[in-house]
Amino acid sequence: MSNTVSKPGLDPIEHASRDEIESLQLERLKWTLAHAYQHVPHYKQAFDAAGVHPDDLKQLSDIAKFPFTTKQDLRDNYPFGMFAVPREQVARVHASSGTTGKPTVVGYTAQDLDNWASLVARSIRAAGGKPGDIVHVAYGYGLFTGGLGAHYGAERLGCTVIPMSGGQTEKQVQLISDFRPDIIMVTPSYFCNIVEEQRRQGIDPRQSSLRIGIFGAEPWTAQMRQDIETEAAIDAVDIYGLSEVMGPGVASECVETKDGPVVWEDHFYAEIVDPETGLPVADGESGELVFTSLTKEAMPIVRYRTRDLTRLLAPTSRSMRRIGKITGRSDDMLIVRGVNLFPTQVEEQVLKIAQLAPHYQLVLTRSGHLDDLEILTEVRDEFASLAEAEREALGKQLQHAVKSYIGVTARVRVADCGFVERTLTGKARRVVDKRPR
Repeated sequence: MSNTVSKPGLDPIEHASRDEIESLQLERLKWTLAHAYQHVPHYKQAFDAAGVHPDDLKQLSDIAKFPFTTKQDLRDNYPFGMFAVPREQVARVHASSGTTGKPTVVGYTAQDLDNWASLVARSIRAAGGKPGDIVHVAYGYGLFTGGLGAHYGAERLGCTVIPMSGGQTEKQVQLISDFRPDIIMVTPSYFCNIVEEQRRQGIDPRQSSLRIGIFGAEPWTAQMRQDIETEAAIDAVDIYGLSEVMGPGVASECVETKDGPVVWEDHFYAEIVDPETGLPVADGESGELVFTSLTKEAMPIVRYRTRDLTRLLAPTSRSMRRIGKITGRSDDMLIVRGVNLFPTQVEEQVLKIAQLAPHYQLVLTRSGHLDDLEILTEVRDEFASLAEAEREALGKQLQHAVKSYIGVTARVRVADCGFVERTLTGKARRVVDKRPR
């Protein structure tokens, strides 16, 4: 029996005891490993090669005996080789953009889609949403999981959905003004574009109908949250997901605490491992986030290396563990003159300077054998009249901060508002690497 106090409106598992949660996880983890081993040739081969069998899982920690799954495994089995059910039972297919190779394909049975909608509905409710709210979805629709994942979750909660998708920023602003949504679901960088367009049209973002922003699909800092909440007068909460594991709604932040996304542990088992050795680390220690699905039928995923760097934290507002802010991705890490650098580290320094907009780009080139880093930034619109000398001073301020806190020497350009490349449909392009390979 649970010894926790029931919380009205929540799913019972959200306030269950840790013993209950872990017992359910163990039961579902055994099913997942057997399902994957019996029906996905890749997993049978990988388990056999590692000398493990689903029956070897006696307790949750035994998952560490099993091999990892990587994005390359999904590409090697393109398009449907990772599916565990006949193709006729697959109700929907999503895929990544495939910009760095073959796209990674994921499939869903009707039950998978039902679970996904329920988890996104749970996530919206955790963010402060309720039945009857109007939800403006500005994540991209199509093969990307963001738009449709948010859409069906909002409908499941009983909300009215505006399926705007990404792009057409002027129209985004018009619909927000005309339809008066309560919630927006979008990437944080694109929401900054929307706020910028509102100001360009003479609209005060703080006076819009929006009260909640549910932001995901890219790393964003605590300082960006503070800036968004100040500029738009909304609660900005973090939703986490990735298509290989499900899509948005794998974890989501609770508005009452805003202390990191709660992992919905009844459907996903999370680990943190050392990115170099692959060995598990204790809760609270930093490393790479790894997920095993617990209920996916069409495409079970075992120990998927997300490349996201974070920590697992103790439960607070729910009985399930949380993940800390994503500090970056192990495959996004740049090495500049021997120093490890993540774009979010630069973002943190940019946002500390009030006159600079939350738009930046890192441009990497090479002179001889040495790397050169240029940081492109721009002033906020209200500081457009700053003299060149004042802009140079801001550049030197940022240059000093990057050198002091990150250890990298960079050139800084402070340009007019609108200079830095904008994202039109979703994730911002933070790095332009022009170094010869």
